[in-house]
Amino acid sequence: MIERYTRPQMGKIWTLENRYRCWLRAEIAVCEAWNAKGMIPDADLNEIREKAEIDVDRILEIEETTRHDIIAFLTSLEEKIGPASRFIHLGCTSSDIVDTAGALQMVEAGNLILEGFDRLLGTLKTLALKHKGLLCMGRTHGIHAEPTSFALKMATFYAEIQRNKQRFAAALEGVRVGKFSGAVGTYLFLTPDIEADACSRLGLKPDTISTQVIQRDRHAAYFTALAVAAGSIERLCVELRHLQRTEVHEVEEGFSKGQKGSSAMPHKKNPISAENMTGLARIIRSNSIAAMENQALWHERDISHSSVERIVMPDSTILMDYILHRLSGVLENLRVLPENMARNIDASFGLYTSQRVLTALVESGMPRQEAYVLVQRNAMTSWETRQLFPDLIRQDADIAKHLDAQALDALFDSSFYLKHEDELLDRVFSEGAAS
Repeated sequence: MIERYTRPQMGKIWTLENRYRCWLRAEIAVCEAWNAKGMIPDADLNEIREKAEIDVDRILEIEETTRHDIIAFLTSLEEKIGPASRFIHLGCTSSDIVDTAGALQMVEAGNLILEGFDRLLGTLKTLALKHKGLLCMGRTHGIHAEPTSFALKMATFYAEIQRNKQRFAAALEGVRVGKFSGAVGTYLFLTPDIEADACSRLGLKPDTISTQVIQRDRHAAYFTALAVAAGSIERLCVELRHLQRTEVHEVEEGFSKGQKGSSAMPHKKNPISAENMTGLARIIRSNSIAAMENQALWHERDISHSSVERIVMPDSTILMDYILHRLSGVLENLRVLPENMARNIDASFGLYTSQRVLTALVESGMPRQEAYVLVQRNAMTSWETRQLFPDLIRQDADIAKHLDAQALDALFDSSFYLKHEDELLDRVFSEGAAS
């Protein structure tokens, strides 16, 4: 299922071949910086550029002996390039290359994720504006509260996803750094200006200060931002699942011709996409814990983070890209059922108007607690006898002393619940809307 929806450009970022290519980009950037300083002759630099090739199978073969991936990678390049290869990795330690290349991969993946956020935001905005004015029941604790609109419901998700995009964009800038500072970050052979030059060639900023590694608080922020976004996506998916329950049935996921919902029950149309994404969000959140555990390395560096990142970096970015686009597809094909929304509003006998009656009585001069008792008395009778709440209110002599028939009619006008919809939608969707 995951493979069916995974975008190839995201998966390609995390292939072993691309990993080695990012390593090579980092190595060549350092060579170019040394060349600019006169340390590597032009002829040797040109030979490195021309002959450096990635041979994944050969690197893996060498690694079987060396048990060290960077050394295997460098040995393979030496075989391809010849004498000029002596300048590759000059002054560098393994993490100079691995961490800087990892930043390149995270930035590339992050840019694709931002595209996914944009698609989802556009889809939510379209869905909200398309259904402007469509009343649906608002629920608290799963119980009927007061009507809202489907547009406002979608607008809340839009605003939340917008905040997630902003958080992730900030975290993405946080990992847009490289380091070429040597074995413990002291520039024993490299220099800060070599580092700055090499990073600039890669489109990165030099880390402010590093040890042997870039500190993992940057990575933790990146994966935590993904985790928070996954939580927001799960909230939306849980809402879609509830709205698709048989007893509610206000929306439906698209159901294609020939699709089957159950091996045993031919009638089933299940919210499988929303359920799948709910589960995948849990993985992304779990991975953020692993990323935070990677912050506390021994002294200037240990290797405990490396094995974790080989899993969480590709998994979390691929899964986030996947669920952003899959959710967009679900919403683009969502079937909205206004007639069922109206039916559900009516299912609680007009009890949702109780606050309006309470407030009107208070405004008429009645003490609040006295008014509350009067309204609750009628509300409980309505619920227990299934009589319409507005009818009971109209028949209550104690209420009639304070509110006439015309005032009561106004209280039961459902258009009241849309009076601020335009203002709220403008607040969410207008250019430069507050985040």
